[in-house]
Amino acid sequence: MVSFRELARRLTRDGVVKDGITHQRISQIRRDDPEGFPPVVSIGRSLAVDYRLARPYFAGRKKRQGRRTDLEGKGSGE
Repeated sequence: MVSFRELARRLTRDGVVKDGITHQRISQIRRDDPEGFPPVVSIGRSLAVDYRLARPYFAGRKKRQGRRTDLEGKGSGE
């Protein structure tokens, strides 16, 4: 079992994620995909996951480009 912080470090070190990932992003992915994300346990105030299950999950995950929400609902400005 590894914390989200350690998971982010290992995924980057092992080249599973190309540009790196933060523990905050891992938490966000967990919230966005509660059914597909590997099982999580609480250890104190931290969340932990089995690296043997998390690595293939992140390796098979498609990276999505972020969306510019600051531009939504605005016209061309002219």
